[in-house]
Amino acid sequence: MLERALVEEMTGHLAYDKHDPVGGDPADDPPGAVPVQPLACRSDEDRSFAALADGKIDRARAVRGASGMTAFLPPSRAVLLGGWFTATAVIAGHGWYHTLQWLPIAVTGFLGTLLALSRIPVVARAIAAPGMGSRLMLPHSFRVAGVAFLLYLALGHLPALCALPADLGDIAVGIAAPLAARRLGQGTGRRAALWFNAFGLTELVVALTLGALTGFQLLNITPSSSPITELPLALIPTATVPLLIALHITSMATLVRAPRPARSAASPLTSGATPRTAVAPSPASRAR
Repeated sequence: MLERALVEEMTGHLAYDKHDPVGGDPADDPPGAVPVQPLACRSDEDRSFAALADGKIDRARAVRGASGMTAFLPPSRAVLLGGWFTATAVIAGHGWYHTLQWLPIAVTGFLGTLLALSRIPVVARAIAAPGMGSRLMLPHSFRVAGVAFLLYLALGHLPALCALPADLGDIAVGIAAPLAARRLGQGTGRRAALWFNAFGLTELVVALTLGALTGFQLLNITPSSSPITELPLALIPTATVPLLIALHITSMATLVRAPRPARSAASPLTSGATPRTAVAPSPASRAR
C-alpha cells in the first residue's frame, strides 16, 4: 500500500498540463521551491511513438510487404509451372494428346490460368512495378533454342511447313528480345517493344496453328507433325507456348497502361536554325 501511495503521489506531481508544460500546479509546490525545466531528451518509447505518428512504421511495413511479395512470387510460379509441366508430361506419356480435343484443351486451359493469375492484386502490383515491361521480354531470349526444330526437320521427323516457320520465327524473336528489352529499359523503345510483342505473339499463333493442322492430318502432308503430341516435343505446345503467349499479352498490356513520357511543345520551326530578327528597312533603302 505504501508503494502504491508513493507511485500515485509521484504520478500526480509529474502529470503535465497543457497550460503548464513543466508539470503540476505551482500552487501545490512547497515554499521556496524552484521550478525545474525537464531536459529535452527522447527515450526509446518516445522515438517509437514519434515514428508511429510520422507514419514511418507504416512505410517500413509497406517496404517489408513489397519485399515479401517479391519473395513470394517466384516460388509460386515455380510450383505452378513445375506442376503443369509434370502433369502435361504424364498426359503425353499416356498418349492422350493423340486425339484432337485434348491438345487445344490443354493449351487454352493453361493459358487461361496464367492470365487469370495475373489479375490477382498481388501479382498485378508486381507486374505494374517500374521496369517490369522490359523484364517480361527477357524470357523470350531462350527462343533461339528453336534451332532444335531444324534437327527434327533434317532427320525427317517434321515437315518443313511446320518446322521452318516455327524455327525461323523463334530465332528472330530470341535475338530481338534482349535488344528490345534494353531499349525499353532506356525509355526510348516503347513502340519497338509493342511491335516486338505483336510479332512474337503472331509467330506463336501461326506455329501452333500449323503444328495442329499438320499434326492431326488436317493437311495431308508427309511427314506429319505427329511428334508434337509425344514427349518431349509435347511440352512445347502445351506448356511453353501458353507461357510465352501470356508473357506477350501481359507485356503489351503493361506497355499500354504505362504513362507515356511527356513531350516538349512542338516548335513552329521545322529546322534547327535560329530565328532571324526582322530588321526594319532604313530610310535610305526606302528612298531607292
